[in-house]
Amino acid sequence: MTPRIRGNDYTVLRPPELGSSWTPHLRVSVVVPAYANQAKLDLTLAGLARQTYPDDLLEVIVVDNGSDPPLRLPEIRPRDTRLLVCPTPGRARARNTGLAAAMGDVIHWMDSDVVPERQEVEAHMRWHHLAPYLSVTTYLRFTTAPLPDPADVAGTDDLAKLFEPAEPHTWIESLVERTHGLTRTPRPFSIHIGGASSVSARLFERAGPMDPDMILGQDTEMGYRLAQAGAVFIPDPQARAYHLGPSMRMRDSAPINRVSHALVTDRVPSYRWLRTHPSRQWKVPQVEVLVDATAGSYDDVRATVDGALAGTVTDLAVVLTGPWDRLVPEQRAPLKDPCLDLVLLRAHYTHEGRVRLATEVPDTVSPYRLRLPPGWVPGEDSIGELLAMARERGLGLVSVLLAEGADGVTAARFERTEAFSRAALVAAGDEDTDDLVDEMFGTFWVDGETYGFRAAAQAGTYLNPRTAYRKRVEAQAEVERLTKEVERLRGQVTKWRDEAAKWRKSAVEFRREIGTLRRQVSTLRGEVSALRRAQGLRRIARGITRFTSKNP
Repeated sequence: MTPRIRGNDYTVLRPPELGSSWTPHLRVSVVVPAYANQAKLDLTLAGLARQTYPDDLLEVIVVDNGSDPPLRLPEIRPRDTRLLVCPTPGRARARNTGLAAAMGDVIHWMDSDVVPERQEVEAHMRWHHLAPYLSVTTYLRFTTAPLPDPADVAGTDDLAKLFEPAEPHTWIESLVERTHGLTRTPRPFSIHIGGASSVSARLFERAGPMDPDMILGQDTEMGYRLAQAGAVFIPDPQARAYHLGPSMRMRDSAPINRVSHALVTDRVPSYRWLRTHPSRQWKVPQVEVLVDATAGSYDDVRATVDGALAGTVTDLAVVLTGPWDRLVPEQRAPLKDPCLDLVLLRAHYTHEGRVRLATEVPDTVSPYRLRLPPGWVPGEDSIGELLAMARERGLGLVSVLLAEGADGVTAARFERTEAFSRAALVAAGDEDTDDLVDEMFGTFWVDGETYGFRAAAQAGTYLNPRTAYRKRVEAQAEVERLTKEVERLRGQVTKWRDEAAKWRKSAVEFRREIGTLRRQVSTLRGEVSALRRAQGLRRIARGITRFTSKNP
């Protein structure tokens, strides 16, 4: 049974040790796009000629991307090595030429300035024997050492003797360390580099070839599409190679980021921090809403589509499926046209940039797809709340209960594309797709009413954007006013508390003084009593004295 990996936690796989007695059977095609620099290509092929992976399972396809003079195959090279020519400039086109000719179960990209260690291919292939949906990346070290002779590369068991000192690929190794080997990141595809990565050929069948319009950032965009096809990304520190010279990004990081970001932003929704504009549209939207135009009336479908378009998630597109290619509008009696509702829908949305008309459910590279039945309208924040839940919990499916009756359950489905792609790759027999998605990503049910979904008849009206903006501004101003008032009242309460504390302190001091006075009064009273007693005794004494003097 094909392993079911949850998220990107490939640690459940147990690859054989390098050099152990495992028996490989998968064929690998190493595709090497090259332009000029014959000396570096010779070293790359010399490194591939000394691999521990079986020769009969290894083919190498070198694609000359219009070099002048043309490249040639050196004497030291793998047994099954071919040289193709792609005269049209562009690394993506050169790679696609090699991909189209590859016969392997696995495609291993390798740049023509990368020299692999002896066990590099074996390190990759031991993983691919465990699951058919993996992408493995080599740990590169960048060297500026003088170029050795190809015979020295083919004859050594330790490339470090030829290429050290060398620098690690700091950015990738830091990413791997921060994310526990890519097992705890929502974007593991970021590690995909064309210089030394391998991918199951089955994934390329789903993801498609490289985008020739990408003059930079091709590897990231390809990695993103592989992720949507269901890939698991594995950085293998035992797969090692040397890059001859610093990478392009190491040489010119800022200008390269400027160009690649401009291209990647349109195609990779996962890099949300690059999509800073609050309302513009992109080639690949974050969410694709799928509505079957044949499953409801014109009014119901329109209510559903308009509700999706009116929400706070603007990085969104709607795919409206129906037999659009077969519609022939009735001209003489249009009100009797049996397909009138479809005719109206096509007329209504043909020129809406965020709505596409499709005759069948298309494949998608958007990371999320909402399947929404006609007649049900999402609230302003409904799609945003589903999106936040799916992201935060890493869920593959969020089902939204809309209605329940004798005919069954009516539900919307918020699906993660990569989850359903991977489920299709691992499914065996009649296994339920949702069960597989639950096993590998997790699923969850929510109540539609709680999340703002309403039947079309109960849905509210949509505010004009200017009106909505004005209301938001007014509401914000009122919030700020009330906030200031609350702060003023808090200040007043604090002042009163301080005054009350002073009065309490004064009262305590007053009580203390009263107690002192009372003690003094008590003392004085005692002294007065003593004086009175003393005066009485003196009077008695004087009386006795007078008496005795009169009566000797």
